[in-house]
Amino acid sequence: MLRQVADGVLTYQSEFMQSNAVVVQGAAGVLLVDPGVLGDEMICLADDLARLGQTVVAGFSTHPHWDHLLWHSRFGAAPRYGTARCAAVVRDRLPDAAAKARVAQMIPPDIVERVPMDLLGEIAGLPADTTLIPWDGPRVRIVEHRAHAPGHAALVIEDRRVLVAGDMLSDVLIPMLDSNGDADPIEDYLAALGLLEGVAGDVHVLVPGHGSVGGADQLQARINQDRAYVSALRDGEGLADPRCGASAAYGDWLPGLHARQVENLTQRG
Repeated sequence: MLRQVADGVLTYQSEFMQSNAVVVQGAAGVLLVDPGVLGDEMICLADDLARLGQTVVAGFSTHPHWDHLLWHSRFGAAPRYGTARCAAVVRDRLPDAAAKARVAQMIPPDIVERVPMDLLGEIAGLPADTTLIPWDGPRVRIVEHRAHAPGHAALVIEDRRVLVAGDMLSDVLIPMLDSNGDADPIEDYLAALGLLEGVAGDVHVLVPGHGSVGGADQLQARINQDRAYVSALRDGEGLADPRCGASAAYGDWLPGLHARQVENLTQRG
């Protein structure tokens, strides 16, 4: 079910990892950001938009992880965008139809049959110097960085004062570092948090990729919490982050993720 979080901005949360799809209403239709994970949920989202008399005129993927690259035929054939780097990574990782089978192996087995894969990753990269999403609606500013995944972008819906953070600033998930590249995942993450902190004064509503929507007070608190986590990883310090513990929703996955991140950083030296 769609939930309004600001004037002309709505969210739809999936049962899978509390993933948030974002709908931004424009003059001729809506911008749909990270539209969801499970096919039946995407159909419900499409039905909700139809009841509102809205069609999808543009899509955007915040970064090149499978759960943010999905689409459903019910959303139509609107252009789907990502940053230039995001699109390049998608082309590299999904070069042919066989790649979708490899992606399917990454999806939890209890939901894989419910995830629509036909339109996975069919995004167009925006030119590298693009700062606004090209569409007929509110100005949506692109804040690109290198944390979590190559070509990751947060979005600032300027006159609605909403930050769509992608896979950062979650109240339920710890920061997940991108340890696959040659860059420094710690410094990349800290730099990205600095960029998000730089727009915090313009934001009243925070929508993370996973977890709860927050207000301006939550935005700075989550930046501080993520910075403390990443700094503790860097410095080898003890950690008291409640998100690292086992939970009913995620079981032992988060403690295991934290342990793997510590191990990866140790191996990188």
